[in-house]
Amino acid sequence: MKSLSEPLPACLHEGVLEAGCDEAGRGCLAGPVYAAAVILPDGFTHPWLNDSKQLSDKRRRALVPIIKDAAVAWAIASCAPAEIDSINILNASILAMHRALDALGVRPGHVLVDGNRFRPYAGVAHTTVVGGDGRYANIAAASVLAKTARDDYMDAAAAQYPAYGWDVNKGYPTAAHRAALASRGVSPLHRLTFRGVRELVPPSRD
Repeated sequence: MKSLSEPLPACLHEGVLEAGCDEAGRGCLAGPVYAAAVILPDGFTHPWLNDSKQLSDKRRRALVPIIKDAAVAWAIASCAPAEIDSINILNASILAMHRALDALGVRPGHVLVDGNRFRPYAGVAHTTVVGGDGRYANIAAASVLAKTARDDYMDAAAAQYPAYGWDVNKGYPTAAHRAALASRGVSPLHRLTFRGVRELVPPSRD
């Protein structure tokens, strides 16, 4: 990962419409998993742009309009908790990325993905990069859009289910979130197959 003072290169392959992809919320106990796809113009740099986890919420939110204005194309998509329970979190994360790619409105010439797992998308070549959100601006931009969109969703969900503190923990398995689960039980937005939740689900009557 490069330092915050050293701008990231825009992409791996210049001269093609390369879409950077990343997800947010994979390790959460509640809420959808979000993903974003971003195509940046060749040569794009910004001194703040980096792995969203390395940035403050204020800086992430300041970057959102910068990314959207600069991007050739961008899109955000998600997979709901029920989908995660049905196909597992890895498959749901990849499906959310595919949905974001579908929503770009242009066909990318290459897909650059954070992590080490992906499934081919529409015959387009792809490259996976562990720690890619700290190495390439298009993946970092996707990480920022996915993270801020998911945080907005969980903030809204917190108003509906205030006991779980999602405005603070965003659905991650903090001690306070686990304590609320133990005392209040499972909400409709919890991932029923995840450890820490599945133990609290009443047995089926089927």
